[in-house]
Amino acid sequence: MASHSLPPLPKQRIIVGFGGTCLDYLAVVANFPKPDDKCRSRSMKMQGGGDAANTLTCAARLDLNPRLISKIADDMPGSSILRELEADGVDTSFLVVAKEGVTPFSYVIVDQKTNTRTCIFTPGHPPLQPDDLSPSNLEDAMRGASVVYFDGRLTYTAAFVAREAARRNIPILLDAEKKREGLYDILVLARYAVCAAKFPQAWTEAPTIGSALVSMLLRLPKLKFVIVTLGAMGCIMLERIDTEQPPTEEVDVDSLLRSLEQRKDNTVTAPICISSEVVSMRAEGIGTVHGKLFLGTAEKIPPSELIDTTGAGDAFIGAVLYGLCAEMPPEKMLPFAAKVVSRLPFAFSCAKVAASCCRALGARTGLPQRTDLCLAPFLQDGCIHNTTKCASNISD
Repeated sequence: MASHSLPPLPKQRIIVGFGGTCLDYLAVVANFPKPDDKCRSRSMKMQGGGDAANTLTCAARLDLNPRLISKIADDMPGSSILRELEADGVDTSFLVVAKEGVTPFSYVIVDQKTNTRTCIFTPGHPPLQPDDLSPSNLEDAMRGASVVYFDGRLTYTAAFVAREAARRNIPILLDAEKKREGLYDILVLARYAVCAAKFPQAWTEAPTIGSALVSMLLRLPKLKFVIVTLGAMGCIMLERIDTEQPPTEEVDVDSLLRSLEQRKDNTVTAPICISSEVVSMRAEGIGTVHGKLFLGTAEKIPPSELIDTTGAGDAFIGAVLYGLCAEMPPEKMLPFAAKVVSRLPFAFSCAKVAASCCRALGARTGLPQRTDLCLAPFLQDGCIHNTTKCASNISD
């Protein structure tokens, strides 16, 4: 499908990302060595990494205009990071470069036997502080931005930037990976949250994922939706919908989630989305939220094609940022983001954005361009029903 047949680019394409950037040293081994043992790598790659930098690279390849606020040092890894980001179209003019210090770096060991990866991260220094960001620099960074994204790191400085975004009424998306000191100061300002699997229950102490999502929306009144990513199990999304006449019938959120799971077709390999109608979702002992519940499935990647899951979550969020800019409904955004995660090992292998990511070594190697054929069905207007299942009238 030719690129001119794709829908027009979103009118609002400027996004700002705040968080980590580093250099990744990636090594593939047959199996992870035992303590005090040695092994030989089967392949090796040096590539830019860091959650915020990876996410914005994904967004840039989808033809958004991302600006990165982060910090590196004036050293070899820092120079390599700059060149790579600029080559992908990420605006690095707001990157702080320390004349003295060390750029963050990671060792990433990919185990071919278990299809897992182990990361050893070395923080850079000095860390990014609010004093590194002048008022005029922040003003320029946020001018025209449609959303500001935070990867959940450097929370003290991130909260400073988040308050500036909130003051300008720019929506905030937070990647909530795990509980960190100061994270609440960003979370309370966020309109959107994408969480790692364990975060909602760890943060809310709710007994189930469904009740934890309800608890998050009740505790965070500015939050429009929360997504929890579950790896190969896909994702769950709870969207708050404010209506003048709230639904009168209440549904137990966990029962509703089970109803959605029962409607999955395990023979379908491409990502799909199953959704409820607008209902009042009740979590016992917590409260009720009016909205919709969504279950998104993941790309089913054959084991022979699965190479590396590094950066899959970053790719998912990059695709969600595109979906927000393009005003995609969740029924379209979730399958699109799942596609972007599966990473392409070669031309014409159709795997969505997150799935594209998992078919090549490193967080960025397989990230697709917006014009890649595999994404066309997920970008075309009117193609939503080809890749989506909508479950209506669910009130179990």
